[in-house]
Amino acid sequence: MLQLIRRYALMLLVRPIARLLFGLDVIGKEKLPAQGPAIVAANHNSHVDTIVLLCLFPSKLLPKLRPVAAADHFDKGGFGSWFSRNVIGIIPIKRGGASRSEDVLLGAKEALMRGEILVVFPEGSRGEPEEMTRFKTGVARLVEFCPEAAVTPVYLQGAGRSLPKDAKLLVPFNCTAVIGDPLSWTGSHHGFVDELRARIEALKAQAPPLRWK
Repeated sequence: MLQLIRRYALMLLVRPIARLLFGLDVIGKEKLPAQGPAIVAANHNSHVDTIVLLCLFPSKLLPKLRPVAAADHFDKGGFGSWFSRNVIGIIPIKRGGASRSEDVLLGAKEALMRGEILVVFPEGSRGEPEEMTRFKTGVARLVEFCPEAAVTPVYLQGAGRSLPKDAKLLVPFNCTAVIGDPLSWTGSHHGFVDELRARIEALKAQAPPLRWK
């Protein structure tokens, strides 16, 4: 029942509002994974990035989409936490204070084992609009754990203008998603994230000029 509620909440509430506010141009949509286990990795400039990525997929896949999100932002209790977990479907990841014996990626690994599609942001936190920071190796560790889960790179353009880091007011701007060919496990954590970042940088170069909605 909860999965049904999540699917229809995303279909009838979250996605229509997002499309109205941001529009959405998509380049290379056919390259998105049609089933899991799989990972979609994108640059991260805004809290609306996750919603934009959820808008890329057909409604039948919404129950399988699991955004990986920072627990300190999205799992602090109350309605916001409930909404993030049960409607957006996040897998909360602890970014600090974990013990050495604790596997902070356990929830994401379990989702891959269930055949779900993870949505991840390798930078770990939001950067400045249209700029990318250093990629962390968490996504590489997930692919090492589940090598059959290819990683599809996505460059998001415009979301950082709509709701940049520390902004309180959302401004409607058109957003574009440029989707690349999937990347498989290379055998090296740092080599993998370097290749993934290079591919997203190449997608950025293919993105059309920024425009107002």
